Amino acid sequence: MRIMAQMGMVMNLDKCIGCHTCSVTCKQAWTNRNGLEYVWFNNVETRPGLGYPRSYEDQERWKGGWVRLPNGRIRPRAGGRLRKLATIFHNPDLPTIADYYEPWTYDYDMLLRAPADSPHVPVARPRSLITGDEMKISWSANWDDDLAGSQEIAVNDPILAKMNEQVRLEYEKTFMFYLPRICEHCLNPSCVASCPSGAMYKRVEDGIVLVDQDQCRGWRMCISGCPYKKVYFNHRTGKAEKCTLCYPRLEEGLPTVCSETCVGRLRYLGIVLYDADLVTEAASVADEKELLAAQRRCFLDPRDPAVQTAAAAAGIPHDWIEAAQRSPVWRLIHDYEVALPLHPEFRTLPMVWYVPPLSPIVDEVSRTGNDAEDHQVLLTALSTMRIPLEYMAELFTAGDTRPVELALRRMAAMRSYMRDVNLGVEPQEEIAAAVGMSGQDIEDMYRLLAIADYDERYVIPTTHGEIGRAMAEVDPMGCSLDEPGGIGMNGPGIGGRAPTHAESGETPGVAHRVRLTLSRRDDLDGYPGQQPGLAGGVL
Repeated sequence: MRIMAQMGMVMNLDKCIGCHTCSVTCKQAWTNRNGLEYVWFNNVETRPGLGYPRSYEDQERWKGGWVRLPNGRIRPRAGGRLRKLATIFHNPDLPTIADYYEPWTYDYDMLLRAPADSPHVPVARPRSLITGDEMKISWSANWDDDLAGSQEIAVNDPILAKMNEQVRLEYEKTFMFYLPRICEHCLNPSCVASCPSGAMYKRVEDGIVLVDQDQCRGWRMCISGCPYKKVYFNHRTGKAEKCTLCYPRLEEGLPTVCSETCVGRLRYLGIVLYDADLVTEAASVADEKELLAAQRRCFLDPRDPAVQTAAAAAGIPHDWIEAAQRSPVWRLIHDYEVALPLHPEFRTLPMVWYVPPLSPIVDEVSRTGNDAEDHQVLLTALSTMRIPLEYMAELFTAGDTRPVELALRRMAAMRSYMRDVNLGVEPQEEIAAAVGMSGQDIEDMYRLLAIADYDERYVIPTTHGEIGRAMAEVDPMGCSLDEPGGIGMNGPGIGGRAPTHAESGETPGVAHRVRLTLSRRDDLDGYPGQQPGLAGGVL
């Protein structure tokens, strides 16, 4: 058993209102620079919809994630080393700027300089931020928001294409929900295994996946390797960049910017302990519908004395073990089993999980005139209404409706049970028993999902400098399959990752960590050989 710690996130989709505050604050903090105009480390998608970039979930087209071979092993869907070398100067699996969108601004000078006595109303026409020319806006990162143009655009959703004709025809009248997305910081990241230069690595301290800007050579294999398309190319610096999970903040015990500013308070952050020796086995199970259970088996109970002893022996600090015991991520994934991973069939074992939304089902029950908080009505609706149950199963459980139905049944039971509690009525224990929980479990889950305070939602231990040094010396880690005889692109170890503070002898600090990730801000506008128009073609 090889115990490691992983920082994870859970988002309660039932509370997302689609305000995009998380996206805007992330944009201002991380991607408000030249060359990243089209980049959104955090974006909020309307589902059903095409997502960002367009149809990113269609891996037959983009070749992201892993594929299981007949011999039981897995390899990157885009191919191994030979295919990487053969296409290193022209990657056919990259999205183009049209799949993202051509970023633009408006010609505000036209408004400021228009003569006051002009008979015509001045117009600020859109201009491309890449070429500077006037352009027609036809797509963006949020084009299908609130099902805009659903019959023309959202009908091309790759998930809807897997469902029957009735679902495709009726979905617009039935449901809509928001899906915030960031990098998944996977246990088995295919982007790390795809990087020829070894610039991408998974931090041994907390599992955050980062890009060493000094080591990156701009091959962009990581972009095609990531099935979630959450790695981006900065056309001004010629480097890959991605969500860092705001690690300078996490190291100080602070939540990510998207979590801190979330209006709906739907995000939870915490440490999860897992057995790294089980990762390859979990990612290689034959049945895609078993991937969720296989990933859960990788996680270790931090309240188990044997696990605590083994974690301490592995060099994990005592306060991190205590934080894992109080982790809201662990409770939502393991104790209550209401959190589910996004597209486990990609076999990357993602670590940003989601509580599926109950709202679409409640809305549908309300339309029929029934009591949307009656547990019998809700539980019956869940078992008979295949929409959106089938859709969410394609998102979170590789098509298996049972885990989604269990999560939604527990959410519905919580809604009915707590109504009685809040009205001063004797709560019905049979409601909790019907979903395999006790009344106390229901109340605890309600507190965490509905009224948890700041310290309950974000259980983030501060960083210990000795963790990175000890783990790097004993067992450096890049990708779970990046081992002697493995199929990762980097060979043993994590290649050219940036040194830890302990290794470099520097004092840990937020400013230094930001410099490591963003490289030299002063050089962004003058990177040798880079021209503003390079992103107009294939990214």
